[in-house]
Amino acid sequence: MMMMEWKWLWFIWMAVLLLVLEGCRWCTTDACLEHERIALLHLKPFFNYGNPLKSWVDLKGSDCCKWERVKCNTITRRVIQLSLNSTKWEYNMDYWYLNASMLLPFEKLKSLYLSENAIGGNLENEGFGKLSSTLSNLEILDLSYNHLNDSILLSLSELSSLRYLDLSHNRFEGSSHPRELNNLTNLKSLDLSGNKIESISNKEWNNLTNLKYLDLSYNNIESISNQGFQWLSRLTKLETLNLTGNSLKNSILFDMRNLSSLKTLRLSSNQLEGRLLHIQESNVSRNVEEIYLDYSTLNTNILQSIGVLVSLKTLSLYACGLIGPLPNQGWCDLRNLEVLDVSGNALEGMLPHCFSNLTALRVLDISRNHFQIPLSFAPFANLSNLKALLSNENKMVTEPSFYTSIPKFQFEVISLSKCITSQQLSRKLPTFLYYQYDLRYVDLSHNNFSGTVPSWLLENNTKLEDLILKGNSFTGPLSFSSALISNVSSIDISENKIQGQIPTSTCSTFPHLSRLFLSKNAFEGNIPLCLSGMKDLSILDLSNNQLYGKVPEELITKGSLTILRLSNNNFSGNVVPAILKANGLQNLYLDGNKFSREVTNVDVSTFEFPNSLSDIDLSNNQLHGKLPRWIGNASFLLRLALSNNGFEGSIPMEFCNLNWLEFLDLSQNNLSGSIPSCFNPPNVKHVHLHGNRLRGPLSLAFYNSSSLVTVDLRGNNLTGSIPKWIDTLSSLSVLLLKDNHFHGKVPIQLCKLYSLSIIDLSQNMFSGPIPSCLGNLSLPMKEKESLATGFYLPFTEKDESTSIAMRKLERDINPYYPDSYLEEVIEFTTKSGFYSYEGNILAYMTGIDLSCNNLTGHIPPELGNLSEIYSLNLSHNKLMGVIPSSFSKLHQIESFDLSYNNLSGEIPNQLVELNSLEVFSVAHNNLSGSIPEPKAQYGTFIESSYEGNPFLCGTILHKSCSKPDAPSTRSNSLDDEGEDSLLDTYVFCVSFLVSYIVVVLTIFVVLYINPYWRSVWFSFIGKCITTCRYSTMANFLAYHIFRQCD
Repeated sequence: MMMMEWKWLWFIWMAVLLLVLEGCRWCTTDACLEHERIALLHLKPFFNYGNPLKSWVDLKGSDCCKWERVKCNTITRRVIQLSLNSTKWEYNMDYWYLNASMLLPFEKLKSLYLSENAIGGNLENEGFGKLSSTLSNLEILDLSYNHLNDSILLSLSELSSLRYLDLSHNRFEGSSHPRELNNLTNLKSLDLSGNKIESISNKEWNNLTNLKYLDLSYNNIESISNQGFQWLSRLTKLETLNLTGNSLKNSILFDMRNLSSLKTLRLSSNQLEGRLLHIQESNVSRNVEEIYLDYSTLNTNILQSIGVLVSLKTLSLYACGLIGPLPNQGWCDLRNLEVLDVSGNALEGMLPHCFSNLTALRVLDISRNHFQIPLSFAPFANLSNLKALLSNENKMVTEPSFYTSIPKFQFEVISLSKCITSQQLSRKLPTFLYYQYDLRYVDLSHNNFSGTVPSWLLENNTKLEDLILKGNSFTGPLSFSSALISNVSSIDISENKIQGQIPTSTCSTFPHLSRLFLSKNAFEGNIPLCLSGMKDLSILDLSNNQLYGKVPEELITKGSLTILRLSNNNFSGNVVPAILKANGLQNLYLDGNKFSREVTNVDVSTFEFPNSLSDIDLSNNQLHGKLPRWIGNASFLLRLALSNNGFEGSIPMEFCNLNWLEFLDLSQNNLSGSIPSCFNPPNVKHVHLHGNRLRGPLSLAFYNSSSLVTVDLRGNNLTGSIPKWIDTLSSLSVLLLKDNHFHGKVPIQLCKLYSLSIIDLSQNMFSGPIPSCLGNLSLPMKEKESLATGFYLPFTEKDESTSIAMRKLERDINPYYPDSYLEEVIEFTTKSGFYSYEGNILAYMTGIDLSCNNLTGHIPPELGNLSEIYSLNLSHNKLMGVIPSSFSKLHQIESFDLSYNNLSGEIPNQLVELNSLEVFSVAHNNLSGSIPEPKAQYGTFIESSYEGNPFLCGTILHKSCSKPDAPSTRSNSLDDEGEDSLLDTYVFCVSFLVSYIVVVLTIFVVLYINPYWRSVWFSFIGKCITTCRYSTMANFLAYHIFRQCD
């Protein structure tokens, strides 16, 4: 009986268990909730620019928890995170307003990311406040990089559950009073960086006592009300405070005196100065672990007082104006210091002995100072924890005593670029390197080290990833070990003196090599075929060597290579078929070789041009034939250089299809015809077409190309006038039209191009006056005209120490390599010579050349307002009048040429104030008076600067100005009067001559038309002849007859 009861109980228990399990099965599901799936589909149209939400499909059974940018709770399957950042971004997109009510179905939402979506706010009555009761679990809200302003704050204040709020890089500005945020009492992290907030009231954030992270960097904050930062003292839990990039003074440190929990303090790029004594008086010193004071103006003595920060682990004083030697006390007491950055200052001398006390130091950056570092690196010998040393641009010196101890440190990162400046110093590698076995990144560039390439560095350090030895004097053939070295990803041995062939062992020794730079050596022979088979090789630079033969087609067509640079070698053959198959290759540089085939056209319907190619440089070769029309199919091409070849014919209309084109150089060919009127790509910046045979007017070529920076059309046969729409080129900085057949007036529309800095209209047929409005040009400094739009850092970060060190290298841009090797070069005549400008020099160059035209009238005095101009050439025109005294304001001018005109009057004495002047000429004019006093720069000018002015006098001309017969001269104050006198004489002579001709012609016409007056006139003339026969004419003839008889 008992057994039967137990069986029934067991049966009942199992039945209940099955019912519970079945109920649970019905209560849970593997898919997301249907109403949340529908809500997500309603959101999709608002956050799907570029189709980032392609997985959000309206299909039955589709699980929204598996959709991109959606995260669900693994048990309840409720949506808990939406990552909709950067899903509605578009260049120059107008802001829009969000309907926050669309988020109401997501009741368990914890994290919401809406950054970079051009959100300008909420729809009216549809703000975040509506979510406060429903979304009670929302803890993280990211609204950074939008267009929000103060109007959003009231609705945000109702989200009391928020713990993390990011409002950085929006449009909060002025005396912004975000008091509404005071209601967010649970907030632990607040980011308002990158706005334009000027001040914050003390009473607005009284309740934010749970804040641990506060970022107010890169605003315009000078103070926080008249009472200072008193509210900071109430943030007793604050651990990280970032105030970088404001206008704060030293007093800010006093207001932080009660922040006893503070661990990280960032005050870089403010107006801190001196010794910062408040640091010693505050309670911050007890627990603070990181202090960043970069870009301040500090006294070196701060290193003495900073020793009170006993817990300090990171101290950054980059570019703080520190000068002199390091002190022997204070900073050496920081026994917990792990990261020290004093780079970019003017510190000097040897490192003090107390430096060895910093035994916890892991990362040290002393780059770009004037320290003297012994070759043995003895000051660092006992720092066993030191993992990264950055000492670029200091000076290595020999020691008075020979140091032989083996160092205790094992570096992971060592950067010693540009350290040897003494010619007497041994050019051998520092001996400590022989004892290093854990290196990952080594930069010994630009030190003039000699000997053979130290391949033992690769063999001793099996974890080495990047080796930079460029800019030294290593010689001999290059050889590597046959042993496998699998971690190496980047080798740069460019700019040395290595001869011989490129070793084929490179491929087998470094199977994972990603970047190989061997340029500017003396390598010869063929390119090793094995390089085409390296699967990880992405950048190969073999330029400026003596390599020859054909370029392996596989090298161009293989998938992994992105940048191939073979410039300035002796390669030959037909490379075009390989270019048409270059899938994956982005930048191809084959300039300066001996490729000589005709570039034939292909049927564009039979192939698809590689859409990966962005740079093609085939300049300085021997290519000929017509420009290939298939280039028009390279829709993603950014830069194309085909200069200095033998191309002929017209520019194909297909070039108008290059909508992404930024740089085009077809100069120094034999191109003819006109420039296609359709050529105005929306993104084009630099166009070089000089040295061809192009003809005709500009018509609509370049019309409305607002991105155009450089137009170089020199040395063609272009005609017509400069179009009046020239002012639509709003970004134009360089306009070069020299040596063409342009005519007409210099258009005043040029004055509306406010970015214009170099103008060359010389050797044309322009006429009329010089527009006075040219004096209104500001001639702004150009951005560096490099076409390298980005850089990469050749290193893979591993642990914390190396990661910190590499971020510092990234800041200094020391080991970077450009992603484009095309460089903008401008040619301009100045200082009586023809110069090329590129890089940083081009950025500062300004000049105007209107020489060799038919310009007339006076020189506008307004040109004296061009205070930033370096070169001004108005020679070989028909200008008249005086030299404006306003030219004395051209303080930067170096070349000034007014020769071969009709200028008169005196040379203004004020011009002696032009202290930068190197070349000056007023030769072959009608100037008079004394030449300027030969002092300062004017003492360097010789007779040829003044020749051809017969009325000029002075010592240089060997003509005294005190001779009695010397023409009278007048002061500059009477220049205008003298000019008017000369003008009156000229007008009188012209008027008399014209009147005489008119009278004679009138008499002739009257006599021809009227017979009566004609007969009267001839009768009168007959009587005159009869009357004078025995008087004047008779005496005249008698005189000659008797003279002959004698």
